[in-house]
Amino acid sequence: MAAWRLTLARWTWRAPRTAILLWQSLGVTWGLASTGALLAYALEPYRQGVAYGLVDFLVRLEYGVREPVDLLRLGALVAGLALLAVLVTLPMAAGAQTLRARHRHRVLLSLIARDEPAVPGVRVVDFPAAAAYCLPGLKSQVVISDGTLSLLSSAELEAVLAHESAHVRERHDLVLLPFAALRRALPWSKVVRDAQASVELLIEMAADDRARRRCCPRRLATALLRFGTAAALPTPQGALGASAGANVMARVNRLVGSDLTLPAHHRFLILAGSVVLATSAPLLWLIPG
Repeated sequence: MAAWRLTLARWTWRAPRTAILLWQSLGVTWGLASTGALLAYALEPYRQGVAYGLVDFLVRLEYGVREPVDLLRLGALVAGLALLAVLVTLPMAAGAQTLRARHRHRVLLSLIARDEPAVPGVRVVDFPAAAAYCLPGLKSQVVISDGTLSLLSSAELEAVLAHESAHVRERHDLVLLPFAALRRALPWSKVVRDAQASVELLIEMAADDRARRRCCPRRLATALLRFGTAAALPTPQGALGASAGANVMARVNRLVGSDLTLPAHHRFLILAGSVVLATSAPLLWLIPG
């Protein structure tokens, strides 16, 4: 219910970084609380909490201590451990897949991209359509096409590059990774789908906010509009693009509108609540039943 309400909230647009942290806290809490509830029920006879009860169960199992079998509790134990394993392995598998896609794309760029003196540190691809994206990682790269160079003015191009640099510095790919992994695991869930879309929009707005410190926000807004009218190429797998997402107009309106930053005390309360939320679920694992 909280996740569904957060997808509908619009205060998040006024403080995207704070909202991203709240989303991460909700994700951590949901995962630990879901597995913890199953394990707490399964290990309730030990009355030592989830963590210590699980250790006690494994020790007894190792030493062959025989106990009456409760099939319902045993099923909850198996389900809890399986869910925990899925929640741990899903982001790892998604991360490995993303790394492979980025490696393939870097190899491709080494063959077809070139350096351009007009935009130092940026890789340029000979392609007439508009494209601008970054490949995050230890060897991060910002890539644009010839179509982008001819489409944007120098000020607009500077704004787009500042946006892509923000993605690289803040490692927004790592923020999005667990939500994308959960979407692959639960493609039928509207809440998960909306949560991923919300986080995708928030990281774009966070990059917009960082870019506007270095350039005129209206230039970034006009660049986004130009990308939209030019039918920009889709962002490659594993990359983050300036014009990605279906809510480009929301970003444009936010860039050209009045600055409605969330008050500092509101952001502090949300951050404090996020920290309490994220730490409450692990503490529940230690409380005896």
